[in-house]
Amino acid sequence: MLFWRKKKVEILAPITGEYLPLEQVPDQVFSQKIMGDGFAVNPEHGEVVSPVDGEVIHLFPTKHALGLKTSKGLEILVHVGIDTVELNGEGFTAHVSEGDQVKAGQKLLTFDIEQIKEKGKSPVSPIIFPQSADWQLQIENQGKLIAGTTLVATAEPKK
Repeated sequence: MLFWRKKKVEILAPITGEYLPLEQVPDQVFSQKIMGDGFAVNPEHGEVVSPVDGEVIHLFPTKHALGLKTSKGLEILVHVGIDTVELNGEGFTAHVSEGDQVKAGQKLLTFDIEQIKEKGKSPVSPIIFPQSADWQLQIENQGKLIAGTTLVATAEPKK
């Protein structure tokens, strides 16, 4: 008899800070899960690391968000702050490019939290799973998250 291994993916915290459920994100697109399920982080430090081993499939020109895809097919959108696209990249630095292979814990982006706040934007950062209709997301840890260390969630295909 063959036993098929589940394709469970472990998702580490991409940002150090406080865990927030998506429902508490101050933007309806995220809080109502229009883009997909996930969680958010209220950041303490302006650094984003990869939550998984995977590929950078999208890097927004404004460097406020990027998309990743694991070898198992799970896609993850890391979106730094709310309405930060309006900053046109000011205060954001990318350390990767589209097509790069990344390891969990690898630095992806840096950002200036104080500059985001000074411009009247929220630094709360949603972590979204756009294919959440096809994946079962399980939150494993809440509270204080350490980037690249804390296991925040696991995801496995629903089929």
